[in-house]
Amino acid sequence: MNVETSMVDKIIEKHGLEQGALIPTLLDIQDQYHYLPIEALQRVAEQMTIPMLKVHQVAEFYNALSLEERGKHIITVCMGTACHVQGSGQLIDHVGHQLRYSTRRNYPR
Repeated sequence: MNVETSMVDKIIEKHGLEQGALIPTLLDIQDQYHYLPIEALQRVAEQMTIPMLKVHQVAEFYNALSLEERGKHIITVCMGTACHVQGSGQLIDHVGHQLRYSTRRNYPR
């Protein structure tokens, strides 16, 4: 993906250069690209004078952030015990079938 540094710079400018603005900045970048491209992370690190390692660690730590490209819409299904008993595995199979996507997994039936 081609990252426009001007777009990333606008997002950084919107939130400011303080370290406390890192997460909102990353969230906005992710909204723009649907994930966090490494080039964008590098630009954030440079502009906010935060070590790249720390920026990367924050991006890896929070589930709301993704370092890998994802689709526009994310479907999340609870797989806890109570949800499983209520049929969450079957829901995953059904949605996968509807989307023509293999959901074969090692969950008990």
